[in-house]
Amino acid sequence: MLSRSRKAPAILALDQGTTSSRAIVFDTLGGVIAIAQEEFNQIYPRPGWVEHDPEVIWATVLSTARKAIKAGDAKGYEIACIGVTNQRETTLVWDRQTGEPVHNAIVWQDRRTGETCAKLESEGAGAEVARRAGLVLDPYFSATKIGWILDNVPGARKRAEAGKLAFGTVESFLIWRLTKGKRHVTDATNASRTSLYNLEAQDWDETLLKLFNIPRALLPEVVDCAGELGMADKSVLGRAIAITGSAGDQQAAAIGQACITPGEMKSTYGTGAFMLLNTGDTPVLSQNRLLTTTAWRLNGKSSFALEGSVLSAGATIQWLRDGLGIIAKASEVEALAESADPDAPVYLVPAFTGLGAPHWNPEARAMITGITRGTGRAEIARAALDSTALQTLDLLTAMRADGAAATRLKVDGGMVANNAFLQRLSDICALEVVRPVNAETTAWGAGFLAGLGAGIFGDLSEAARLWKAERSFIPEADTASRQRLISGWQDALKRATM
Repeated sequence: MLSRSRKAPAILALDQGTTSSRAIVFDTLGGVIAIAQEEFNQIYPRPGWVEHDPEVIWATVLSTARKAIKAGDAKGYEIACIGVTNQRETTLVWDRQTGEPVHNAIVWQDRRTGETCAKLESEGAGAEVARRAGLVLDPYFSATKIGWILDNVPGARKRAEAGKLAFGTVESFLIWRLTKGKRHVTDATNASRTSLYNLEAQDWDETLLKLFNIPRALLPEVVDCAGELGMADKSVLGRAIAITGSAGDQQAAAIGQACITPGEMKSTYGTGAFMLLNTGDTPVLSQNRLLTTTAWRLNGKSSFALEGSVLSAGATIQWLRDGLGIIAKASEVEALAESADPDAPVYLVPAFTGLGAPHWNPEARAMITGITRGTGRAEIARAALDSTALQTLDLLTAMRADGAAATRLKVDGGMVANNAFLQRLSDICALEVVRPVNAETTAWGAGFLAGLGAGIFGDLSEAARLWKAERSFIPEADTASRQRLISGWQDALKRATM
């Protein structure tokens, strides 16, 4: 599958995220050769609703991919294979004949199906969804989003039942477009985020399809995370390139962070924050409202993880910039927060679209508590950063209650360039926090899977060989001040959910 060109082989990773699309060319040691990134607008039709224009997603992926390939070519590299990683749960439905989406993509943050989920929960469906899919009943996941599109776009349900429409999460849509409609597939990690996939059977679950009223004819084929997933058409990227890797962004980050043995744990800080704990070959059903998810599937065999999902992390910093205007760019928040009064009891609960794990409250709304006449920009900035660390502690507490014994947390994502945030995270969670040398862990995880599928790498153990720590942060806070902070946070949470 590898090129016979004299140019050095490289891997193209397409990292399609919530606020931007990125394309990164890696060498075979994980080094970044070229990178292109384009942001795009979020669409908010109503409070709690979040959408993306699928054509804008595609246009930004295509543009960044072409730029990255060109830059790699100029440096003497040739793309041997493509890996895809994506914002998960975001739901698209398109026409199989024309390729045109029937509605905007409904984003993972969207809460419009809260009443549907509450009704199903009241009917006792929650336990069945947890047992089969490993997930809680929440608007976060794809199933109720699909149902909403089928029931609200005129004629969509009838067309879906007739096999004329296709559903996919973002990676499925991208692979379909890259292959000019020849491949309608989803990898097992993304399938496991839909509430329609049976973790143990490793296939779509007929009971869940009936529960959510989703026609099977709509669904893609579930495939491994590495292997021959399709061929990007020559007309799309200027040359035919094999697509050999795919995983949802958080699972890709776990591989990029080399969390490949049971007990290893990572947390990614992007738009949201997502903690994954590797649990090995057997799915572990959480007793503390965490999610059981597929970590990866290779050669038909799955490994699993426990996951905690925070809905607003980097999005909170974006709100400081775009909503409040108290910073001009995200990088300013560190210095501003450092200037805050350390004794100011200000808390920000960032429930802009409800609360994720372990609370799972779609009706919660954001609030700031503890404001006094002395409260200023700095105190609000510090409360915003603290909110992400405190939500991480909530996840860690649930993980430990489910039996996790990890003593260090590997971290990645845009927020981890902030040293003050990572020290605060270590202090609040009372454990070692480790930042890797390679900051592009999500894209690199997808790239590594592509290299695995293309034969560049032999097995997952090579991911551990290529991972290196850049800096560790050790807890420094005294117990009393830490406990006061946590107690104040718990009080603020109660107020946000009343």
